[in-house]
This record gives sequence, C-alpha cells and structure tokens, in this order.
Amino acid sequence: MRTDSASGSSELVSTFGPETIGFTRSLKHRHAIKPRFRLKGLLLLSGRNLVESEACFERAMRIAQRQGAKSLELRAAVSLARLCGEQGRRRKAHELLAPVYGWFTEGFDTADLKEAAGLLASLA
Repeated sequence: MRTDSASGSSELVSTFGPETIGFTRSLKHRHAIKPRFRLKGLLLLSGRNLVESEACFERAMRIAQRQGAKSLELRAAVSLARLCGEQGRRRKAHELLAPVYGWFTEGFDTADLKEAAGLLASLA
C-alpha cells in the first residue's frame, strides 16, 4: 500500500477507494473504524492533498492513542513521519515517530517495526 510519489498515482486508490472509507464509517465494530483516518490520509496523499492528509494521520494517531492500539498508532505515526520528512520537517518527523517506536519491546522482525526503524534511521 505505497503511493508512487513521482506520479502521484496510487495502487491504494484502486484497492481502497472512497467506497471503502464509507463502508468503514458504517461499521459498528471499533476495530474496523480505527484505521479509517489513516487510510483516508493515504488516499488524500495520493492526490497530493498534503494538509488534509496530515490532519487525517494526526487524527488516526489520537484515536489509536486513546484506544491503546499501539500497532495502529505506529502505522499512523509512520505515515505522518514520512509525510513530514518528505516536506523537509525531519526533526518533527523523528520526534513524533521515535516515542511510538520506543514503546515496543518485541516484534522487531515485523514489517511495521522494520519500516519504522528504517524511517527513523533515514531521519537521523
């Protein structure tokens, strides 16, 4: 689920189009709602709507924090940190991702934590 920043196109858009966002909004289960704003942020990012995308990632982080969903918080933090880093706000990116990554004590072989570690290394 990566966007092609060079062309602005996204495999994500075809996989998770606006109808998916509407579907998750209609679900009653909290686990289905949690990633909604991160997915919306990724969709907005694919259209180069950076301000709204950043707001969605921030909202996704707040929701995940409030619900104690550390894995989802990490994914939102990675998305937001990547966006900030690409905009030249590397210090902010590192400051928001490092504490979330630092919370984890195991599972460093998972894709999410490997991605976060790689991003942190590139921001240092």
